[in-house]
Amino acid sequence: MYEQLKRSLQQHITLTDEEWDLCKHNFRPKRMLKRQFLLQEGDVCRELVFVEKGALYSYTLDLSGNKHVIRFAFDGWWMANLHSFFTGEPTRLNIEVLEDSELLMLDKKNHQILLEKIPAYERYHRIILQNAYVALQRRVENALGLTAEEKYERLIQESPAFLNRVPQNLIASYIGVSPETLSRVRGNYNR
Repeated sequence: MYEQLKRSLQQHITLTDEEWDLCKHNFRPKRMLKRQFLLQEGDVCRELVFVEKGALYSYTLDLSGNKHVIRFAFDGWWMANLHSFFTGEPTRLNIEVLEDSELLMLDKKNHQILLEKIPAYERYHRIILQNAYVALQRRVENALGLTAEEKYERLIQESPAFLNRVPQNLIASYIGVSPETLSRVRGNYNR
């Protein structure tokens, strides 16, 4: 159950066997089914989530009930509402399970233990946060400056898993176009 986590850690840091055991024992395994909520608007995010297997997505709802997809998390990715996690304030995000998933949950207390006791884990966490910030900045730049065609092309170049694992309506929401526009763009792209 901890293979993806171990692989993710090893991509960025080196841990001793003792450090790996400590790390592993601070995470709580959790299985969730498709369409279950990991977090709902108004809740406080109390855990960081590592996706061992499966897929999650976060979104907000506008006043008309339309979903605005913020991000996805697949095998080996992290998911949380960091603002809520670090401040203790209620979230405006929903995090929903897109596929049946095996998750590793890390609450604030155990996260702090790992940061204090394993300097390499602190470095890992810094790298993960830096990468998340870079990805967020790139997403904002793409949303503001690209056409629908360019957004779709970048998406499939950078994350081909989206095409097979994410319904088209959620892809459309993620890149900020209507499902009809996405259908047209896909038709033109596949020619």
